[in-house]
Amino acid sequence: MPRRVLLPALLLSALLTACLGQPPAPNPEPGGPPSPAVCRPLIAASLGTAPQHWPQVRADWSAARVTGQVLILTDSMAGPLQTQALSALGGVQAQAISPGVRLARTPAGESDQAFAGRLEAAGLRTQPNYVYRALAVPNDLAFPGNAGLEIKAGAGTVKVFQTYLTRIRVPEAWDELKAAGKTPLGATTAVLDSAADRSHPELQGRVSEAASCLVPNPDGEEITAGEHGTEVTGLIGANTNNGQGIAGVAWSGPLLSIAVLDSSGSGSTADLAAGLNYAVQRGAKVINISVGTPNLQGDAVLDAALTNATKSAVVVVAAGNSPNEGVYYPASHPDVIAVGAVGSRDGELACYSARPDAGHPRKLDIVAPGGAGYKHNTCPGAKPNEDIPVLASGGKYSLSVGTSFAAPMVSGVVALMRGANPGLSAAQTRALLLGSVNRTAGLPLLDAAAAVRAALR
Repeated sequence: MPRRVLLPALLLSALLTACLGQPPAPNPEPGGPPSPAVCRPLIAASLGTAPQHWPQVRADWSAARVTGQVLILTDSMAGPLQTQALSALGGVQAQAISPGVRLARTPAGESDQAFAGRLEAAGLRTQPNYVYRALAVPNDLAFPGNAGLEIKAGAGTVKVFQTYLTRIRVPEAWDELKAAGKTPLGATTAVLDSAADRSHPELQGRVSEAASCLVPNPDGEEITAGEHGTEVTGLIGANTNNGQGIAGVAWSGPLLSIAVLDSSGSGSTADLAAGLNYAVQRGAKVINISVGTPNLQGDAVLDAALTNATKSAVVVVAAGNSPNEGVYYPASHPDVIAVGAVGSRDGELACYSARPDAGHPRKLDIVAPGGAGYKHNTCPGAKPNEDIPVLASGGKYSLSVGTSFAAPMVSGVVALMRGANPGLSAAQTRALLLGSVNRTAGLPLLDAAAAVRAALR
């Protein structure tokens, strides 16, 4: 995120550059309201003198900034510009903003950072023209900082928050998109699971298409919505900023609910393969599979469908919910992203999360919060407010735990990446995602802000 401690000169610069080039306001009609104040570039000489020395602050070219612009800083002790500096500025459009600060337009065909580097080599001090904006957060009850969402837990209720969103820096990812002039629009995302409950208030209008790929669909009957598919779909794309429940990672964008599990939670090779092929045909750029089975080394039919799907879509798969059976299949397929879960601590796999072992060497690609394990007494000592708040049937909410719920967080971020930069291939998106993880605590923790920033470059 951009710095929130503003140096006076930079704050003034931001205020001035926001109004560069505005025409004078027309005179008001007689008797009408006064014209709004007009901000015009001020004459540098009227603002005093430049500081003797600018603070030593590292320029961060990865932060939100105005593209096509570079700020040039000179101090009052620098003296006249040397010949080399004057030569570097030859032909460059520059405008005085405040004492010692000029805004230069980056020449066509040159990146801002390269232009700044050329100026620095000529002896000039530069920095980005950072973007500062009002910070807004969704008004969904469970979003951190809001009122909290009351959910039944055991004999009572507990107030929960979506702390996982801040742990994986989703709000900062939204800020990155806003700074780039984009909305949190996700690319087409398919959820291969049980059918999502489209009547839930948090999913109304969010699921653009629903299909059943159960083979066969018994008597062509309507497939009953399942809790699991509803939970997973909601984490990716629940209606956000609607004053209710939870916020989805991707605020908007097409969601495909593809039933490959029946209402009891069971599916087959044929179901999953059919679902993958259908998702590809419908143009899915992200496919979430929170489904798997342990101790399976491969499945020829599903292997082929997965290999084909990953040519155009990023396939994200939950790693499994047993610490003693290795990474489940299809998460163990080499072309997909295998997602493990952390509990209450970012540097430690949750007690239930699948992980590689001697007999199953497939490693986890990335981890995300999956709940601490309070539900069903999964992990000793876990607290109910440390599990994941999810959608439940009847327009309600509940708590869940498992790698099934870590995977959709990754899928939601991938959807934001491909939505922000549609030109990225599936392979490029995967590389950028995995190259931007946060390893501070030792595990490859999902970092939404770094991933979205990488996609925007």
